[in-house]
Amino acid sequence: MVDISPFALKQFQSARQARDARFDGQFYIAVKTTGIFCRPICPANLPKEENVEYFVDKAQALQAGYRPCLRCRPDSAPSSWAWKGVETTFLRALKLIEQGELQHATLAELAERVGISDRYLRQLFQHHLGMAPKQYALYHQLMFAKQLLHSSSMSITEVAFASGFNSVRRFNDAFKQVLKLTPSQVRKDTESEHDINHIDLAFKGPLDWQHMLDFYRLRAIEGLELVDELSYQRSFKLGDCNGWFKIYPSKAGTMRVEFKLDDTRQLKALVNQLRRMFDLDADVLHIEQQLGEVAPDLVKRSGIRIPGVWSTWEAGVRAILGQQVSIKAAIGQLNLLASTLQPETISHFPTPQEVGQADLSFLRMPQSRKETLSCFAQFMTHTPDASPEQWLALKGIGPWTINYARLRGASEPNCFLDGDLVVKKMLQQFPSVNTQSVAPWGSYATFHCWSHA
Repeated sequence: MVDISPFALKQFQSARQARDARFDGQFYIAVKTTGIFCRPICPANLPKEENVEYFVDKAQALQAGYRPCLRCRPDSAPSSWAWKGVETTFLRALKLIEQGELQHATLAELAERVGISDRYLRQLFQHHLGMAPKQYALYHQLMFAKQLLHSSSMSITEVAFASGFNSVRRFNDAFKQVLKLTPSQVRKDTESEHDINHIDLAFKGPLDWQHMLDFYRLRAIEGLELVDELSYQRSFKLGDCNGWFKIYPSKAGTMRVEFKLDDTRQLKALVNQLRRMFDLDADVLHIEQQLGEVAPDLVKRSGIRIPGVWSTWEAGVRAILGQQVSIKAAIGQLNLLASTLQPETISHFPTPQEVGQADLSFLRMPQSRKETLSCFAQFMTHTPDASPEQWLALKGIGPWTINYARLRGASEPNCFLDGDLVVKKMLQQFPSVNTQSVAPWGSYATFHCWSHA
């Protein structure tokens, strides 16, 4: 096996057992008994640990004599060696297609947007995915449509348009041709007569919904978010589309989402956002088992997940306004910011453009912090895709703000806030807990520390 530090090896073992997609592309798993190497998200049965080797690069596994798995296709993993040099361009094209770019633009226009020729774009898709960009876009639309037919209250016509088809006839033809079924055969139940559409999102393992609601309730912005005894709801802006959702448990392993969208074509993006925001894809039992081995009493409440916010931008603003003040004081400033910039109706969290163009003298906090917020807004206006680590170049933004944005804005699994005052206090109670011992589940360790306060 190649030289891998004990710290990294522990992370690889935990991530493999959890099949956590957030680690996809960071390492590869080779199985000695089969001669095959896989991605950590491979759906095949988990091999025993003694039969496994780990590699940080696909080329290392090939050199060691392993062949790539045909099910999970290691060549398609993000950041794998086969993507070097084209990773950013290719991933951007994938993301744009998944967001529906080819529903209103030509392939040539998409290629121009990512800075390559349409011929080269087709070559990239054929090489890495084995299909054309338009075929990928169609499959993506149909699989999302199938999910909606199974788990939403939307009519077949609504599903067709929400999936990006311009006509029901085109939708029916494509569905039957590719999936060998008609939408009506999939949708066996009668269509709902409710005014508000809903969709059900499945998750596995425990979810401490009360803990998550309590966390949101303390930090809710008046007029934007509402937290009652059973549900969380908020208004939002998704691209140029305004919307609203309400989420609550409906049955075991299922969250019901009621929603309104100005443009139902944004529904796929909303679903992805909600799964990330409420951490519905985490293998919580595995995570808690790992943390329990580090400190047996750390997991006081089972089912704690990462309560995310809408975006890294929002998390950054919350962190800046929360510097060196209490949660209550920070929320007071957030309420003041939202209500002043949207005096009639708060339809979304203030955008970078809205904050950057505003006179922030109304905020009741030090001038230096107002200047930091203004600079941050202008930075995000011009570089919206910048990673939180790039924010460090801005005066007034330090590691705590960055880590908070990574934790709640990006829902990163391994962000241990060992500099947080409450966490520091808990470390005296749990001396075995540190950044290395809780990896790769540092974010969950942070919330479990907070749960003891």
